[in-house]
Amino acid sequence: MIITEKLSKLNIEKELCFVDDFSSDRSFEKILKLKDNFDFVKIIKNKKPGLGSAINEGIKNVNKEFTCIMMCDGSDHISDLERYYETINSKNYDAVFGSRFFKESTILNYPLQKLILNRIFNFFVSLLFFNSFNDYTNAFKIYKTTSLNQLKPFVSESFNIFLEIPLKIISRKMTYEKISISWTGREKGLSKFRIKELRSKYLFTLLYCLLEKILIK
Repeated sequence: MIITEKLSKLNIEKELCFVDDFSSDRSFEKILKLKDNFDFVKIIKNKKPGLGSAINEGIKNVNKEFTCIMMCDGSDHISDLERYYETINSKNYDAVFGSRFFKESTILNYPLQKLILNRIFNFFVSLLFFNSFNDYTNAFKIYKTTSLNQLKPFVSESFNIFLEIPLKIISRKMTYEKISISWTGREKGLSKFRIKELRSKYLFTLLYCLLEKILIK
């Protein structure tokens, strides 16, 4: 895969954890071949179907100081991963949050309906949490692994886990930096993101994290 080849060129100590979430499209077989060519590739079989479970399983198997969650569809940029690493490694933050919607960010091929809903929802989250960040739902962020483990247990079972993690970082007053990143919509394959199916899950996570924020006070 292209992402693996690009990662192999990064001059940093790394491991790439692929979590197979009960795939049925032969992607697992393709990743097995990658492992033969790249010694930093680790393959993990998910134990319970679902993206939330896959993320949890991946975090459980991380052996490095920092953990970055990336999509395999090519939407996230390796150059931003380098900037993430440089920022969190040099300044000892608990997390670095990337936004696709800062002035310096670049975003391409974002479906219009998803874009509008994304902007409305993220604005609403900012108001509730009195925070100026504007891309909570973006999956692509980096965390200190020990800090990430302090946030457990994660209750979200799907894409809403990407909302739960940064909100817990913010609520618990952990340290983080915000930087601009680039994003490109996938050109091949089908996304598993379904707006109608996920609305109630995002609402649940938002209310859960809001309650936690109130109780922490």
